Amino acid sequence: MGTSNDIQADSNGHSAEVGAELELDVTNVAHGGIFIARNEGRVVFVSDTLPGERVRARLTSASHKSFWRAETVEVLTPAPERQPHIWAAAALDRDPVDRAGGAEFGHIELGFQRELKRQVLADALKRMAGIESEVTVEPVPVGPNASPGDAADGTGWRTRVRLHVDEDGSVGPYAARSHRVIPVGDLPLADRLLEAAAPLDKMFPGAASVDIVAPSLGSVQILVAEQDDKGRRRHTPKTLIREVVGEREFRLDAAGFWQVHTSAAETLYRAVQDTIDADAFDPRAANLDLYGGVGLLAAAVGDRFGSTVRMTSVESDPQATDFAAENLAEWVGASVQTSRVDRFLNALVRDSSAAEKARQSAATVILDPPRSGAGKEVIDLLGAVEPAQIVYVACDPVALARDIALLAGHGYTLRRLRAFDLFPNTHHVEAVALLSR
Repeated sequence: MGTSNDIQADSNGHSAEVGAELELDVTNVAHGGIFIARNEGRVVFVSDTLPGERVRARLTSASHKSFWRAETVEVLTPAPERQPHIWAAAALDRDPVDRAGGAEFGHIELGFQRELKRQVLADALKRMAGIESEVTVEPVPVGPNASPGDAADGTGWRTRVRLHVDEDGSVGPYAARSHRVIPVGDLPLADRLLEAAAPLDKMFPGAASVDIVAPSLGSVQILVAEQDDKGRRRHTPKTLIREVVGEREFRLDAAGFWQVHTSAAETLYRAVQDTIDADAFDPRAANLDLYGGVGLLAAAVGDRFGSTVRMTSVESDPQATDFAAENLAEWVGASVQTSRVDRFLNALVRDSSAAEKARQSAATVILDPPRSGAGKEVIDLLGAVEPAQIVYVACDPVALARDIALLAGHGYTLRRLRAFDLFPNTHHVEAVALLSR
């Protein structure tokens, strides 16, 4: 039975309880890999379905006044875009609590997945920034280790996988929308060498997680993170790996951040180069690479405009900035700062001379924030710096739309936008935007 917090009356006064099942007509896609239906006028967010379907769904949350949440348990009328799930461990014939997470669009035909992602991005831009966009979501190639058919079904692309560890030491992904470990026998989204090396049948008692990393050079790495005495995940020992993008090689720690899709780094490297307005680019300006990681996008700018281009890469992780300094060493105009982006920009606004402010106002800024976006404080500081153009690399459409709306308050207009399907069979989509005054 549900608690008092699990029960909510619908618009007609009828009550619903967590665990109750409803028949729902699904009408739309929402951000986060879920879909929209209505029950007696109330919005219900439903997983494991798609627009045009009628489903039987089990309520998982009925405590909100404005919406409920539910999980599909049976499809009564399937949409024409439904396909057999690419991962049996996440398929509809499993109870929702036993479905592996991480492939929430795997039951949808790949082309229609991209259409749904386009709708989410376009809707976010319209609602939050007042922008009508005709953007499409572009497919990207899978890597050299993919098997035949991977490009057609959106599998074989993931170069980094984290397996979580249960109390008994067994490993697997979390169940969708929970922290319950689900043992699995395969990893269809993974690069094939990574999948072959994944220790899915091994036990890791006492560990916090097991990361499997397939770099573009060298062998697959397996990183076991132990728990400390408070149950927190310890950092794994530093393991040097090398990644190749075009003719350039990047060195980094295997546990450090790198793009997940086999072709993501090169796709974004080229997209940033193509998105920058060359007519507005000043190689002598105080150009910035914010949230710069190990230097991928700073290198993209340098490789397009020359090794003497001035650019400062800013990253809060000191290990990443150490690697960035090494990766950008041949670029005489590059410098690297270990700092939080907000603190760096705040000091820039506070301490810059008139001559420095002039170089900043001529600058190109590469902005590649985490999934939560840059946020109001960083956007307001950027507005005070007044760069000539901002190239925004985003992995969340709602955060991007919110930040574009904030930048509009500082006089910046969206000039170009491209989106890429760097996460097939999931709801995630990557976008590269150009904003200028």
